[in-house]
Amino acid sequence: MSDMANSSIEFHPKPQQQREAPHAGGFGCTLAELRSLMELRGAEALQKVQEAYGDVSGLCRRLKTSPTEGLADNANDLEKRRQIYGQNFIPPKQPKTFLQLVWEALQDVTLIILEVAAIVSLGLSFYAPPGEESEACGNVSAGAEDEGEAEAGWIEGAAILLSVICVVLVTAFNDWSKEKQFRGLQSRIEQEQKFTVIRNGQLLQVPVAALVVGDIAQVKYGDLLPADGVLIQGNDLKIDESSLTGESDHVRKSADKDPMLLSGTHVMEGSGRMVVTAVGVNSQTGIIFTLLGAGGEEEEKKDKKAKKQDGAVAMEMQPLKSAEGGEMEEREKKKANVPKKEKSVLQGKLTKLAVQIGKAGLVMSAITVIILVLYFVIETFVIDGRVWLAECTPVYVQYFVKFFIIGVTVLVVAVPEGLPLAVTISLAYSVKKMMKDNNLVRHLDACETMGNATAICSDKTGTLTTNRMTVVQSYLGDTHYKEIPAPSALTPKILDLLVHAISINSAYTTKILPPEKEGALPRQVGNKTECALLGFVLDLKQDFQPVREQIPEDKLYKVYTFNSVRKSMSTVIRMPDGGFRLFSKGASEILLKKCTNILNSNGELRNFRPRDRDDMVKKIIEPMACDGLRTICIAYRDFSATQEPDWDNENEVVGDLTCIAVVGIEDPVRPEVPEAIRKCQRAGITVRMVTGDNINTARAIAAKCGIIHPGEDFLCLEGKEFNRRIRNEKGEIEQERLDKVWPKLRVLARSSPTDKHTLVKGIIDSTTGEQRQVVAVTGDGTNDGPALKKADVGFAMGIAGTDVAKEASDIILTDDNFTSIVKAVMWGRNVYDSISKFLQFQLTVNVVAVIVAFTGACITQDSPLKAVQMLWVNLIMDTFASLALATEPPTESLLLRKPYGRDKPLISRTMMKNILGHAVYQLTIIFTLLFVGELFFDIDSGRNAPLHSPPSEHYTIIFNTFVMMQLFNEINARKIHGERNVFHGIFGNPIFCTIVLGTFAIQIVIVQFGGKPFSCSPLSTEQWLWCLFVGVGELVWGQVIATIPTSQLKCLKEAGHGPGKDEMTDEELAEGEEEIDHAERELRRGQILWFRGLNRIQTQMEVVSTFKRSGSFQGAMRRRSSVLSQLHDVTNLSTPTHVILSAANPTSAAGNPGGESIP
Repeated sequence: MSDMANSSIEFHPKPQQQREAPHAGGFGCTLAELRSLMELRGAEALQKVQEAYGDVSGLCRRLKTSPTEGLADNANDLEKRRQIYGQNFIPPKQPKTFLQLVWEALQDVTLIILEVAAIVSLGLSFYAPPGEESEACGNVSAGAEDEGEAEAGWIEGAAILLSVICVVLVTAFNDWSKEKQFRGLQSRIEQEQKFTVIRNGQLLQVPVAALVVGDIAQVKYGDLLPADGVLIQGNDLKIDESSLTGESDHVRKSADKDPMLLSGTHVMEGSGRMVVTAVGVNSQTGIIFTLLGAGGEEEEKKDKKAKKQDGAVAMEMQPLKSAEGGEMEEREKKKANVPKKEKSVLQGKLTKLAVQIGKAGLVMSAITVIILVLYFVIETFVIDGRVWLAECTPVYVQYFVKFFIIGVTVLVVAVPEGLPLAVTISLAYSVKKMMKDNNLVRHLDACETMGNATAICSDKTGTLTTNRMTVVQSYLGDTHYKEIPAPSALTPKILDLLVHAISINSAYTTKILPPEKEGALPRQVGNKTECALLGFVLDLKQDFQPVREQIPEDKLYKVYTFNSVRKSMSTVIRMPDGGFRLFSKGASEILLKKCTNILNSNGELRNFRPRDRDDMVKKIIEPMACDGLRTICIAYRDFSATQEPDWDNENEVVGDLTCIAVVGIEDPVRPEVPEAIRKCQRAGITVRMVTGDNINTARAIAAKCGIIHPGEDFLCLEGKEFNRRIRNEKGEIEQERLDKVWPKLRVLARSSPTDKHTLVKGIIDSTTGEQRQVVAVTGDGTNDGPALKKADVGFAMGIAGTDVAKEASDIILTDDNFTSIVKAVMWGRNVYDSISKFLQFQLTVNVVAVIVAFTGACITQDSPLKAVQMLWVNLIMDTFASLALATEPPTESLLLRKPYGRDKPLISRTMMKNILGHAVYQLTIIFTLLFVGELFFDIDSGRNAPLHSPPSEHYTIIFNTFVMMQLFNEINARKIHGERNVFHGIFGNPIFCTIVLGTFAIQIVIVQFGGKPFSCSPLSTEQWLWCLFVGVGELVWGQVIATIPTSQLKCLKEAGHGPGKDEMTDEELAEGEEEIDHAERELRRGQILWFRGLNRIQTQMEVVSTFKRSGSFQGAMRRRSSVLSQLHDVTNLSTPTHVILSAANPTSAAGNPGGESIP
């Protein structure tokens, strides 16, 4: 409890002054009063409101606001309210400063090892052994003193330190710019969130941050409440408070039972108006955040307790750390409650590959050091028979340090720390560019997952269609009109009933406004189906506004709002004679079942029997549906004053209806959709349509879009039939049954939100077919939330989408258009390809550098590439190459291949061929130069040089040639599918050109003027030309490699498979918060992972061997559920282990061409 008490003090340093004045700023409530009011629920809250304020309108009076007119929109008043009650904004966590990022980059283990080595080397270089003993220590420093260069021994240590600083600064800068971009994106998302309030009696859309205490806000189905408030008037309002309470049942809210509405909760049904009572850090969500923020801080501040004398300051600081990176409060809460998906497919594969490479590097570097030390010891003490003298110790130690530095350098070059960097740069770059293509990416990895998508389950309304609904056919008074009837053709009674039924029984927030520009279409505001009906009223030369003014919203007796279960909406009004009239509208096949009468052409009732209904369905509804129209039935029912029904018994009330009309609403297909769907199908992506419409409408629209083609073998099912096919006798869903249905299913009509979720989950979990499916889902309604969350990538509609849908999604389509999804696929594939290009380039460098350092060290006792040079190469191939290759723009040709799917290895056979082919070329050249280079160039040999000797031209040529070959190979790496023209589109990527030329320029400077620190000696023009010639040879050699058909090289293995099937489920189980932190941290500090991985090798080996002993992975899969459920309790185990489970089993991954599941 003490924390709670503290938090309320931390939050407002101001109330102390406020309490002295009777009531702050002339308002009748203090901040503290309102805060304590909002902590109550249900009956308690009502009682408190009644005791303190009389009723809700009393509260409004105290807050100087009107329940109907809202606040006067006057800037001074709003500002004053902000001063007293705070702003509706939770201050973001302070971004990490550049220095903090530098400090984080320094935590990198390899860098720490290098720093230590460099410092030891520096220290030793300043120690000069007494001159006369140096003979006794052997030819250790011979040669160096002759040139009077002994003093230059410190340069290598200093140079290593300098290059470490360089690497650290580059990494930190990249992190910093990534963070900055992310914040920019976040603030865009925030500015786009608006909420409807009433000010001066006008409905206004204001940004969420502009809400103030005392505002009257309109809440409706699908909203995410941005502040706390008290309900003034509500219609059938139901709220999902699970984000605050964890209870999944929807809570019914009403002004007379439970009027408290809390920020961060979702409106699942109904509508209403509330008066805002608490905003920002004082709202319920804000309080939770501050506690979260404060909780996090306390951990960090434990060490700093001593410095925390100035308690007040510390306390005021805490709220600042509440929400992560300027993200909205809801987002954070979502992170706390509902963990987002497992790590993306690509990250899984990369982590695994990186760990494998890291292990290999570690082994190689250890062997290098051991061989060097043994060689030196044996040569000095055994062959030359010297004795270890005390005064010679520093000299020997200096040798050992040099060997150690070489070993570490091999490790640095082997570990691909550029991988996380490349992923981040590529994703960040794509995300920025995707904004221009109307894709607002909320989760970075969604962008890359989209490139692997194999299926898209799309909504119909608004995504495939324009969402500008219009009534085109109607059935009124026994007549089927194919166009809008003339008002004179209808009986006045029917016309009057129709106008009332439509005007009253629709949300009053839905209206049709005059067009903004001359000649444009009238603006539709609110629910589009209702807009179509209101438009129908206007087309009949009637007006809905006077009817609404005559019966305002608060005069409505009872409202049953639309939801996905009812598929209808009903409103009850009281008639002047004391009786009641109920108006109802909804899906025609559902409402007609409840009709027992229908109005004939004279506006009189006649019986409507099931037989008549079947006739009507055949003659009117099906023909309308086959034209792709959505049919809506409008009906009414009268109750006499004496027989008031039980309003809570909805089935009783909405029954025995009289049908007024059936209308057919058209929602035209967007003109660009058929082409976009054709592109998807060409790219190997199956598009399925999931809609609430009836099957005929759905089929007609699917055919127009090109989702189904006549003569193909496909299924169009209704929700009921779908459920019948996939459930067993007990009503449980069986995956085998689902697997029979989904491959051919193209249209699912009359589907409920659970059907959509079932379908998506079924496709994702399915193991039939040659590859696992990756599913994208589009949705706009609140009911799409579960499916959006379950999908690999959820797309929400930016314009028509509800807040709930946006909250559950990964990407928001700012123009609600299906073509933007195709662009997302293109960008996603581009990210995947960029990473592959980078891998192809980097692994070539890795293989060559490690082998050269290793063999060179073993044969000549000294690595031909010095530590500083290795670090420079590392910088080129990691940081710069990741920038150059990760920013290639996408091309349309990306859409011509099939998706990779989950199981496809990162390094395909073609790439493996390129990597090994280029490595062979480079190694041949370097070893030729190393052993016979001095004869070819007619220079002194650089082999076996003593410690501290000046740099030789020989080794400089080797270093220079090596870098030139890398530069030209970088151009080769631009193509990974074996294309011939590697220069294609090179000028479309200015970053690439700049980096290649820049690296070349720096290389010239290093070689010509680098001198001792870079162990370089200036080269002549002829030598430079030879180096360049060998470099250009890479391009020619690239063509030779491209000629060799990959199919002949059966011996090549692929590498970097995705996590095995068992891990997928593993991940779903381990979907704890660690999972998220893990993935996030991994992007920030890539390398910690490899070293964590190394510590775990032993554990993994045991796990793998148990797997092997248990017969098969499949066997293990059947057993896994019980094992994992036990594992899951040991939370810290569950997160990291599955990432590297099969990484420790490289044989099974690598020895598995074709990428099928591992037996």
